[in-house]
Amino acid sequence: MAAMKILTGTGLFLAFCALGLLAMAICTDYWYETDARRHRERCKNYANKRNDPGYIYISNHNLPLQMPPRGLARKGGGPDAGALARAKRHFPAAASSMESHCNRQFNSTVSGLWRKYVFDCEDHIYSVLIILRCTPVKYHYSSSILPRNLPINITKTIRQDEWHALHLRRMTAGFVGMAVSIILFGWIIGVLGCCQQHDLMQYVAGLLFLMGGTCCIISLCTCVAGINFELSRYPRNMYGLPEDISHGYGWSMFCAWGGLGLTLLAGFLCTLAPSLSTPARTATHKPRQENGTV
Repeated sequence: MAAMKILTGTGLFLAFCALGLLAMAICTDYWYETDARRHRERCKNYANKRNDPGYIYISNHNLPLQMPPRGLARKGGGPDAGALARAKRHFPAAASSMESHCNRQFNSTVSGLWRKYVFDCEDHIYSVLIILRCTPVKYHYSSSILPRNLPINITKTIRQDEWHALHLRRMTAGFVGMAVSIILFGWIIGVLGCCQQHDLMQYVAGLLFLMGGTCCIISLCTCVAGINFELSRYPRNMYGLPEDISHGYGWSMFCAWGGLGLTLLAGFLCTLAPSLSTPARTATHKPRQENGTV
């Protein structure tokens, strides 16, 4: 009986902590972060080339690795000529990709379920972040403004991807709300079961904790899938991130994963506790045998 009370109390305490972590994750906006300071520094160095009158800049990407053989130079044929031409075309592509990334303005961002913050850092002071703008996360469809020179098939692909990303965001917010509601309802039932010493209510509370953990798993998986989908959208030059921009999950996401673990552990303890209870034995009195009666 004492072991059952210890397991039930521990499970309810873990469920209460899980509710706190999930509530903190929902109310904060540090689910996903991007840091563009290194990219901005690289683009700044790329743009600050020497432009004084006596200096002529020659990019290394426009120079061949070696001089072509004389025979190839005269004839312009052979198997090595095609490889050399492909190599010469490849190196200017790297420079043009660098210029295209620097033409797009990237800023450090922090996003959550409800808001997205765009930060800007002061020059040479990376510890100070200035909020440029704060935009709400949309859970209704609104078409974005696209360039007019895009082909029709690319435009249709972008519209379809917007719908898919919207569904993933809705699933993330909806299932995490369901998880918190189910866990809270199970915690109330578990507390009432402890007060009334009712084993069935404690078992139902454990099942509700496991159900809430399942909803939380679906929510976090759809959140991760939505972030990966946003990074892999087509065309890449509009939605992709350069390699020198660091990005990852924030502490709000880790709070949600911690709440998930505590919820599953609480459900396991609360469903295990009723099996340790010893059923009360009822004494049965046999009727006394009287003389002449059986």
